[in-house]
Amino acid sequence: MDPLAFVLALVPILWLVVVLLVFRFPAWKAAIGSFAIACVLALFVWHLPAREVATASLEGFCMALWPIVLVIVAAVFAYNLCVSTGAMGVISRMICSISSDRRILALLVAWCFGGFMEGMAGFGTAVAIPAGMLVGLGYRPLAAVLMCLLANGVPTPFGSIGIPTVSLAGLVGLDPARLAFVEVLQLAPFFMAAPFLIVLVAGVGDSQNVPVRTRLSGVGLVALVSGVSFVVPTAVVAAFVGPELSVVVGSICSLALTALVSMRVERAGGLDARFHLATEAGEPVDPRGALVAWSTFILIFILLMGSSKLVPPVNAWLARFSSTVTLYTGDDPGSLSFAWVNTPGVWILIAALVGGRIQGAGAAQMGRVFAATVRQMMPTVVTMLAVLGCSKVMGYAGMISSISSFCIAVTGSLYPLVAPWIGMVGAFVTGSGTSSAMLFGLIQSQAAEALGTDPYWMVALNELGVAAGKMLSPQTLAIGLASVRVVGKDAELLRAVLPYVLGFLLAMSAIAFAFA
Repeated sequence: MDPLAFVLALVPILWLVVVLLVFRFPAWKAAIGSFAIACVLALFVWHLPAREVATASLEGFCMALWPIVLVIVAAVFAYNLCVSTGAMGVISRMICSISSDRRILALLVAWCFGGFMEGMAGFGTAVAIPAGMLVGLGYRPLAAVLMCLLANGVPTPFGSIGIPTVSLAGLVGLDPARLAFVEVLQLAPFFMAAPFLIVLVAGVGDSQNVPVRTRLSGVGLVALVSGVSFVVPTAVVAAFVGPELSVVVGSICSLALTALVSMRVERAGGLDARFHLATEAGEPVDPRGALVAWSTFILIFILLMGSSKLVPPVNAWLARFSSTVTLYTGDDPGSLSFAWVNTPGVWILIAALVGGRIQGAGAAQMGRVFAATVRQMMPTVVTMLAVLGCSKVMGYAGMISSISSFCIAVTGSLYPLVAPWIGMVGAFVTGSGTSSAMLFGLIQSQAAEALGTDPYWMVALNELGVAAGKMLSPQTLAIGLASVRVVGKDAELLRAVLPYVLGFLLAMSAIAFAFA
């Protein structure tokens, strides 16, 4: 155990924390600084030769570009094109026509639709879009954002077609499907709790003195069904297909079953009239219009599922179009595998183009939306490049080993208690489950090896903590407030969400330690 090496190895991470939270640097500038500091420390403190620093960085950049940046740009492009064609407006009207109860509508919009948006696009869309929809329906702005934060944290490890989990599995050399399934097991209690918390917030309305029992009256079964119908399909898909579609399928199943149970409860007259929300009926959507609006997402589902391991002949044939390279020139190099066709980003891009054409978009409109998406996502792209480069340099130089060995020496067998908190810090600072995975995934993996613990369980604890950290992240709070056009309420929103985050973290530590 070397305390000095531990402190120095933490400097790139501490830099991120300080400049993001104290000096309010943009994430991409903070990440570049962190990468530069890691390279300097690797060269002059850990004495990694310049050639190895360069090739470690190159490995990180390539891993970021394919498939992470590809799927990020493709997913957000698919969403932006649906907004441009008006398809998202149709989808919103369909969801809001199911019920007039403010608690049920909050579940449908924040939890079910928000989960779908997280699974498809991520990167703030799952907070911004549902929060804006809820305010449009008449919810108080801060309550709308709070409900979307509560809904968004749990599915974050599977956001943007599973990129956080896929990237983490690739970084530490684990099977992504098995890792995803372990993550779902750890998150299951929170999948069950989130719908009830959303109902409680939605039931407050304009009065803060509504008893908990009253807020749950008539919709307890709906909340239970909403949670169960989300987590069970998510677990099944994670185990047999992988993380890419797990939350997408789970959110669709939850949306369908929540809607069915809600309509049944409403017809039975079991809902309290005090929670009625007057909404405009809007123009009805015919089956053809619905199919057109959902066409992009239907195609994404078909293409990803059809090319997965569920269809072995197709999956095996597509696997031939890949390359494996070794870039790092030092000892114990890792290898990078590039799937040139069968990767989520390619299928999402194809689905977006075909779906956009079905929705009436021409080549010029698609080109404008794509160019705008690339401009929109450039800061995120730079952030991903810098974070992955930093992670690889720190890993190969031995800085990650210095951090993990110190943490294990200090905490010993109690390390699983703090593992989720480490993942939380990563998501809190960067606002990204993927960035947290890249920063701390190797620490969790090395801790598992040192303690003789199941690596899948320990590495998954990082993403368990991400589910709490994402709700608290300043970036996520800012996105939510911007979407409802509220300025200067960051501290108030932080105070509102903090008790939920602390409750989640305490429960996460208990789960982590009990089953480690």
